[in-house]
Amino acid sequence: MTGLLCSQMATAGTLSLGAGALVSPDPYRSNQDRVTPVPVINYEGENFFFRSLMAGYYLWKDDTHQLSLNAFYSPLHFSPGDSDNDEMKHLSKRRSTVMAGLGYTYNAQWGSIRTLFSGDVLDNSNGLVGDVAYLYRFRQDNWSLTPGVGVTWNSKNQNNYYYGIDNAEARRSGLDSYHPDDSFAPYAELSANYQFAPQWNAFAMARYVRLADEVKNSPMVDKSWTGVLWAGATYTF
Repeated sequence: MTGLLCSQMATAGTLSLGAGALVSPDPYRSNQDRVTPVPVINYEGENFFFRSLMAGYYLWKDDTHQLSLNAFYSPLHFSPGDSDNDEMKHLSKRRSTVMAGLGYTYNAQWGSIRTLFSGDVLDNSNGLVGDVAYLYRFRQDNWSLTPGVGVTWNSKNQNNYYYGIDNAEARRSGLDSYHPDDSFAPYAELSANYQFAPQWNAFAMARYVRLADEVKNSPMVDKSWTGVLWAGATYTF
């Protein structure tokens, strides 16, 4: 998700407003895919930027290098009351959170290297997440297409909070206790933008994530993959 937010680049000094829908397949057992309406507010300044669920401050910014302090909303959560599985209903809630950290992007003719490192600042998981990706942008007239591949690292605390089962939960639910370690998950993503009228832009962003064994082996999970799809339209002032 964070990488998709970073893909929403804009010209300095521009403000874009719009609306979109976020679809995220739920990795948890017996949970339905989530569809969430998301207002789109994008602002790109010389030092500060805001991209819907993410905000940041540039420490270094030129055509080649972009180093920033970032904070963003991480929507992953689990609500026992929403589950259709009787065992899962007896687990504790896992809350969404706010992550903050550093982001760095290196741009060259052969593509871009994007890196992110962040930690939970609300003391929900006390976890850390790292991300590195390679992307290449194709431009033609009024559209652009940016495919990319990358890998995400989740710390032990991050995995344990969202996918682990402690002994008390195991006794209540009947599920086996589970204590995952840290993990790496590869992914592929694609971002597309199309300017269909002056100041109007349509966008679509998708990511497919192959879940790591530390996540797939959790009794809470019944999928081998997850991802996100975000699409909408914006008006630039």
